[in-house]
Amino acid sequence: MSGRTLWTGFLVALAGLALLPFGVGGYVLGLMTLAYYYGVFAMAWDLLFGFAGEVNFGPSFLTGLGAYAAGLLNHYAGWPIPACVAAGAAAAVVGGVALAVPALRLSGPYFGLITLVAVLLLQNALVLNAGFTGGEIGLDLPDVLSADESTNYWIALAFMGLSGAILFGLSRSAVGLILQASGQDAVEASALGYNVTKHKLAAFCISALFSGLAGAMLVFYLGTASVGTVVDIAVGVQVIIAAVLGGRRTILGAAIGAIFLIVAGELLRPLGQLSTFVVSAFALAVILFFPGGFLGILSSRGGAR
Repeated sequence: MSGRTLWTGFLVALAGLALLPFGVGGYVLGLMTLAYYYGVFAMAWDLLFGFAGEVNFGPSFLTGLGAYAAGLLNHYAGWPIPACVAAGAAAAVVGGVALAVPALRLSGPYFGLITLVAVLLLQNALVLNAGFTGGEIGLDLPDVLSADESTNYWIALAFMGLSGAILFGLSRSAVGLILQASGQDAVEASALGYNVTKHKLAAFCISALFSGLAGAMLVFYLGTASVGTVVDIAVGVQVIIAAVLGGRRTILGAAIGAIFLIVAGELLRPLGQLSTFVVSAFALAVILFFPGGFLGILSSRGGAR
């Protein structure tokens, strides 16, 4: 798809979704609100994998840092929500840099392995210090974004829309092209005079920034920070599947994939454990037979016409 087509579809979709609170109840709004935050997680991950070519198997490490930094400051220090969200984003960036600087020196599967181990370390640290972090039970927050479901919905939608616009614009800029070249052939990109490591580190920082922001805002929507919500490996797997399912190297497709996974999982909830199997099987089929994801399918149909 051309950039103009994606922009147009993105804006039309946002306009339509903005009207949803006028036609559905709080249950659906809550489900979609959660999906929008996961959409930001997936878009941030796609920037690093789709363009920089680095497989981050631990996206929940960055979201967890942002979520818990914000939650702990609000719970113990009483900081206001905006300051906590900013601190959460900063914590994710600092933690991301500390992780990426040594990890980017490695090649092959080692980068992904380091990010996966980082999640396990953070998860265990939070559980072992449950008296301070709340552990698996969760850390209750005195403040929430809003008590009104419609307001929470519009906040999440606006955040996803703004994040998507920034990340998509960045991916189509000169920086995005350099990242894409670095991800496809780092040696050739270096030969052309580009600092591959510097650009990949910048991509990791940007991904960490949006992941930390989304994680911090999510816990203030839920009113609690828990390991199972933002740090668990299953959360990271869902983010990765969403990004690939929506369409690698599209940014906006990652948000579509996240919304699909959340909504499909909820619609199939009556099936019990079978619901996870059905959703996973469908995602696997799409990835195997349509590597371009949902947006790839739409592009091929549009080209056929």
